[in-house]
Amino acid sequence: MKHLLKPYLAAFMMGSLLFASTSCGSDDPKPIVVEQELITTVKLSLVPEGKGQNVTATFSDPDGDGGNAPTIETLVLAPNTTYNMTVTLSDDSKSPSKDITAEVRTEGDEHELFFTATGGLNISSVQKTDLDKNNRPVGLEATIVTGATSSGKLRVTLKHQPNLKGNTSDISKGETDVEADFPAVIQ
Repeated sequence: MKHLLKPYLAAFMMGSLLFASTSCGSDDPKPIVVEQELITTVKLSLVPEGKGQNVTATFSDPDGDGGNAPTIETLVLAPNTTYNMTVTLSDDSKSPSKDITAEVRTEGDEHELFFTATGGLNISSVQKTDLDKNNRPVGLEATIVTGATSSGKLRVTLKHQPNLKGNTSDISKGETDVEADFPAVIQ
């Protein structure tokens, strides 16, 4: 009988040690950290419908928030003109530079660009023309219609809105990925 219990006792002891060693670990899951992309450069490219000059303007802050002030080119637009605009985004703090535009387009259901005319800038409308997979606006492409001669700023804001984007655009939802104020003149 003593010989019969020894193998079972040994197996029981080994199982107990194995159970004790695996149950001492933490069952708490590790938090998932999602790193936000750094966007240091916002470029606006505007092509007038019909005749006129193409317009580009770039906001560049290669060292990110803080540090050196950004460089911002002025938008010089014609009055009473419709422009087709494309926005490109990049992280120029790295070498080589990283294009963020494709990522925002792919994750369009979590992002939206907003355009706000401030300081008396006469923009009669901004219509976002690209849509995410849920047929909601993204804003990497838009049509801008200028009004009469004026000046001010065109604020471009990219919001990160995972699970927040609704049927209507809402700049108050989500976190701001980048915001750039472009000086603008309609002349």
